[in-house]
Amino acid sequence: MNRTRSSPDWQSAMDRARAHSPFLCNALERQPELAELLADGRGELALEWAKQASEGNSDIGVALRRERLAYSTALAIGDLAGEFPVGRVMVELSSLADRALDTAISAAIQRRVPDAEPAGMIGIALGKHGACELNYSSDIDPILLFDPETLPRRERDEPGEAAQRYAREIVQLLSNSTAEGFVFRVDLRLRPASEVSPLAIPLGAALTHYESSALAWERAAFIRSRAASGDIEAGAEFLESIRPFVWRRSLDFGAIEEISRLTAQIRNTHSGPATPQPGFNVKQGRGGIREVEFYAQTHQLIHGGRDLSLRQRGTRPALDALAAAEIIPGEDAQELGEAYDRLRVIEHRLQMVNDHQTHILPRGEALENVARLGGYDDGAALVEDLRILTGCVASRFDSLIDVDNTRSVAVPRGDTLKDDLDQLGFTDPAASARRIRSWSDGTIRALRSGAAISAFEAILPALLEALSTAPDPDRALLRWESFLAKAPSAINLFRLLEARPGLFDQLVSVLMLAEPLADELGRRPELLDSLIDRSALDLPGDVPELVAEMAAREASDDYEHILDRIRVVTGEKRFALGVQLIEAVHDPLDIAAALSRLAEASLSVAAQAARDAFARTHGLIPDSELAIIGLGRLGGGALTHASDLDIIYLFSGSHAQESGGERPLGATLYYNRLAQRVSAALSVPTAQGALYEVDTRLRPQGAQGPLAVSVESFARYQREDAWTWEHMALTRARVLTGPPSVKEALDTIIASVLDQPRCPEKLRSDVLTMRDEMAAHKPAKGPLDAKLSRGGLVDLEFLVHYLQLRDRVAFTPDLRGAIAALAEQNLVPDALIDTHDLMTRLLVSARLLAPDGQKPASGAAAALAKACSCADYTDLLSRFREARRVVAASWNEIFDVRLETPE
Repeated sequence: MNRTRSSPDWQSAMDRARAHSPFLCNALERQPELAELLADGRGELALEWAKQASEGNSDIGVALRRERLAYSTALAIGDLAGEFPVGRVMVELSSLADRALDTAISAAIQRRVPDAEPAGMIGIALGKHGACELNYSSDIDPILLFDPETLPRRERDEPGEAAQRYAREIVQLLSNSTAEGFVFRVDLRLRPASEVSPLAIPLGAALTHYESSALAWERAAFIRSRAASGDIEAGAEFLESIRPFVWRRSLDFGAIEEISRLTAQIRNTHSGPATPQPGFNVKQGRGGIREVEFYAQTHQLIHGGRDLSLRQRGTRPALDALAAAEIIPGEDAQELGEAYDRLRVIEHRLQMVNDHQTHILPRGEALENVARLGGYDDGAALVEDLRILTGCVASRFDSLIDVDNTRSVAVPRGDTLKDDLDQLGFTDPAASARRIRSWSDGTIRALRSGAAISAFEAILPALLEALSTAPDPDRALLRWESFLAKAPSAINLFRLLEARPGLFDQLVSVLMLAEPLADELGRRPELLDSLIDRSALDLPGDVPELVAEMAAREASDDYEHILDRIRVVTGEKRFALGVQLIEAVHDPLDIAAALSRLAEASLSVAAQAARDAFARTHGLIPDSELAIIGLGRLGGGALTHASDLDIIYLFSGSHAQESGGERPLGATLYYNRLAQRVSAALSVPTAQGALYEVDTRLRPQGAQGPLAVSVESFARYQREDAWTWEHMALTRARVLTGPPSVKEALDTIIASVLDQPRCPEKLRSDVLTMRDEMAAHKPAKGPLDAKLSRGGLVDLEFLVHYLQLRDRVAFTPDLRGAIAALAEQNLVPDALIDTHDLMTRLLVSARLLAPDGQKPASGAAAALAKACSCADYTDLLSRFREARRVVAASWNEIFDVRLETPE
């Protein structure tokens, strides 16, 4: 077979069609004008002619059949000639089905209600139709939906009765075989509860079904769904509303097990030959068309909830997207895609012969006939080509079943368990075995069901092996027990670990090294599935990207739903950043910046959602907006996992204004309540957990003042009444939210306040007094407290802020940038830059690896040293002491005061 023709061969195509396809031979005889166009090689004109073949025919059924015959003929000859590639053929056939279904919907309605638009009657395309991959003799598998409120009907008709009448007429109009043939066979069995449900389903009932009782195979079906005909706008809205059912962010391993079962069932239920030969099914056979489609769809279901790029309807686009996302190898995507196209071509040749929906290689002379129609030398060449193609597909499909099917693992019991623990290096194997067996006696909530126990037992051997790699296996076992005891449910976690054994190492790292992460995972075990993405160890994007991800509408614009979305995205990314930190994937300085971007995005989306919800009740205040200033580590763009959010709420415009809603409020009350709502959005626990502690004590007049004040009041307070420590805090101020004009005005106000002249002696006295009071009330927690230890980050910050305010220079919220600017002016030594970096790395890392400031266990101590770019824990302590001495030396030189630091 020649697959690389340089130009179409129309004459050969016509000859082969007449010689080997009774259907095409007859079609060409019935349509001489079309045959002439095709013989002349005018393929595009032939398609245009085919679209108009039914014009002027008042019988809709006849018109549809004639268009279908003409269009199929033109496509088939162009296909055989090499003019139309298989991808275009499938798209054109799918478009034909769209037009036919749309025409049938309109005709059915207009027979009952003349001149009515097809509003309220929807044709959702599924399967190959939805994917725009129809073959020559495909059924179409639509779901017919209707909206009782907008469906055209006679006054005496009930909506449901009218919809069923329309559905029956649609099926008959397309499927009935007449002297003109048929249009498309219509199969409505993919509709919800098809055994008992009517042919057309009300939108509300369909939504309820997919939200509550739909099966795993229905998720797979809707991967390729498309609003194809009828009220397309309403259909698109319906598909958007059920998107969370199809694309789930959190892996449902019950569903994945069902998909795996269906995957294996493809092989088990096919009774034909296993290898290409007469009787082989090119669709359902081993290595056939369906295996390519299912290969792509299974990966899409697993990963598409988290990666929008994978939500492709077509098989080849899906394979390409999976390769681009590095979920499958690029070579696999290319070879499977090419095999898919060629298998579809062979399928088309089989169906062109008699316009039958067949996928089976015939026997004897019939096989030779199909081969010659397709341009092969003989039937043996066709079979050999199929053998190569299906071998390529089958090997990949085999690996899919191996990866995603659950494994049967023999669970060690009794002495076997003790022996295994002994070999794995546990100190007291007998005691550990008794402890493990006690977990399923009802004392641990997550192991109280048979399904949970079964799922846990399946991972136990791999779990114990992973725990044995920890520096202290016995301690690792206790940490696992503690984690398990806190988890309300863990069956999905067990299934995830079983399906993705590579996550065991990361889980053990979390349990052994970072107690705060382990506690969070205990509350939300589903966080671990965020690590399966290829991007799990990448730093999150910029603030606009994060805002877009958090603001994505999964189901509605409901305020609580949006808040949950913020919590889900933020929680997952904070957890992933924690894993990146303890595994030293990224510099803690970069982790700190990423945590800050994440918090800023959370704050931005929460503020907008709160504003929108508040406005629905109280309206908006004209020419007035809420603005939020970040201070401290948030303002400086360097948060830790334990950081509060230090913010100030302000509003533009006059405090004398009033909102214009149903329940109007004065500006001050309006924005104070709105600010409370924003703070609550981030700090009040929900089912998805709380995100941040919000600290507003740095607002004008502190805890005694209103939560939100006007920009004008803020400016006046900062210029006239603010204390030195408030201006020190202002050196790290950054406007996070608000319209550009308000941001610009606030930047100007902050700059002018910071630039005002000060008495150096009073400034020095205030700074030293504040630091002494702070040291008395907030001593260091332990030897690793990089923040509060004398000579630590607080002393460094006070030193920098003092110089900024005294000399009116180096004003940037970024502490490191401020130190560098001061060093350029010879106000501090260059060594303070590296000092800042070391201590910030220690602060960020210790929040997870040594949260109490004390020396952690050996594994965490080693991880802490590695995160801080030190050779080992001893080296870290030495370098930390030296860093504190550098700060103390600068403190002594600038303030003429000696700090007590380690010798």
